[in-house]
Amino acid sequence: MRDVSTDEIERLGELLAALPPVPTGWVEAAQELPAARRSLDGLLGRALADRELRASLQADLERALAAEGIPPTPAVVSLARIRLREL
Repeated sequence: MRDVSTDEIERLGELLAALPPVPTGWVEAAQELPAARRSLDGLLGRALADRELRASLQADLERALAAEGIPPTPAVVSLARIRLREL
């Protein structure tokens, strides 16, 4: 591995600064997903043992998430769908 020169570091900084800002939706998703994962872990753990809850999640995921106090944002719903397929 070679040492990186100061000029290379400055050039990298210039290139990064020239990039457009990250879309707001990406930032929001990155902020909400860790808490959503924890909430989903609990919910899906209960769904494994509760056939009625599992059916509710499969029938209307967004409504079931909201009823459990989990905001059904697009990122959360997408994560929940992936996790439901794993059950």
